[in-house]
Amino acid sequence: MTPDDILLEAEEKMTKTEQAVVTEFAGVRTGKASAALVENIQVEVYGSLMRIRELAGITTPESRLLVIQPWDLATIQPIEKAIQKSNLGLSGAVQGKVIRLAFPELSTERRQEFVKIIKKMSEEGRVAIRHVRRDGLEQLKKAKTSGGVGEEEVEAAEKEIQKLTDQYIGKIDAHVVTKEKEIMTV
Repeated sequence: MTPDDILLEAEEKMTKTEQAVVTEFAGVRTGKASAALVENIQVEVYGSLMRIRELAGITTPESRLLVIQPWDLATIQPIEKAIQKSNLGLSGAVQGKVIRLAFPELSTERRQEFVKIIKKMSEEGRVAIRHVRRDGLEQLKKAKTSGGVGEEEVEAAEKEIQKLTDQYIGKIDAHVVTKEKEIMTV
């Protein structure tokens, strides 16, 4: 593998890590209704696990209300149970053919708990990015010892991997700041 290939692979993995962190952040409550909060909750139906988004339409008719409309009425009870089991602190009210989720006002303590959760998620993302850096550096060392790559090329690539690492950790930090503002805004 050439240093350019190693750098491209490292950047691709770092991008995927950043996207994964952003996706995880979407599942953290901010006091406003968002389909992203419930769409990935696993529901046991038809003898397997499926996501709510695969079983129902999710709408937000008001800023503090989510409406889940299952395509098959037989799945309404399993969806309700899955939401109750999730750690969102929500309980749905079945009304006819839909489940209504009302979002109560978040207390300051609960908001602070959510901030701690996103900080933990972001740290896991930073660690994953550092692992990508480590793997890239190991691949560069292997390329150097095999004799196919020169010393200067390896050093330049190592510096570039560090730049990428700093860049993606900075992006995750920026996402944390944005999400924290979103959570703490009353």
